[in-house]
Amino acid sequence: MAVTLLLTFLLTRPSLMARLLPLFPLNLVVFPGEKLNLHIFEPRYRQLVRECIEQNTTFGIPPYLDNSLSELGTEMRLVSVEQTYSSGELDIRTKAEGVFRINKFYRQAPGKLYAGGLVEDVMQDNEADPVLRDIITVQVRQLYEALGLRKLLLELSPDYSIFDVAHHIGFSTEQEYQLLATTSELERQEMVREHLDTILPIVLETERLKERVRLNGHFKNLTPPNF
Repeated sequence: MAVTLLLTFLLTRPSLMARLLPLFPLNLVVFPGEKLNLHIFEPRYRQLVRECIEQNTTFGIPPYLDNSLSELGTEMRLVSVEQTYSSGELDIRTKAEGVFRINKFYRQAPGKLYAGGLVEDVMQDNEADPVLRDIITVQVRQLYEALGLRKLLLELSPDYSIFDVAHHIGFSTEQEYQLLATTSELERQEMVREHLDTILPIVLETERLKERVRLNGHFKNLTPPNF
């Protein structure tokens, strides 16, 4: 009862931007704009999804990294329920909308099975450097071609954001979280540019080494130097 009264007080104070959001912690980072398909089987999250359907509300996915809940998370909008099973389990499609910061975490939201948190939105500066964007586009293409993944090359719109490529360039989960925590698109571009500057030479050299190994023992038709 005391927790409920406290939450009511906090949420009704106009000077505070915090709001109560259902939370669904997962061992992954979700970026704004990303589409995520989920299979829902635990009773607490089945309750969460049912309420999102009935009330047209959102929920949050804060990454659970290194055995602890992260301060930041991504707000998710339920797009559709693809299948409902007789057991009550569901297959759902969701889309990420924005980044939030958890001010107060509750293992159980008041009167609910699932977790919740008092959160505030994290504002973003989405102004990008078009020159950097072009450089990164070329680097991503080089990376995929070097790995022999031309068919998987991303179809990037001219005004794509770093979040659109962040899962596809070899970042660790910790690096992805650092990117999520960066509020400037220009800084995100610089992080990705630095990362690709580091890994591209390694990937290219590894592919050249693999080619030399494949050719080892084969008869080579080489043209000697003319001197």
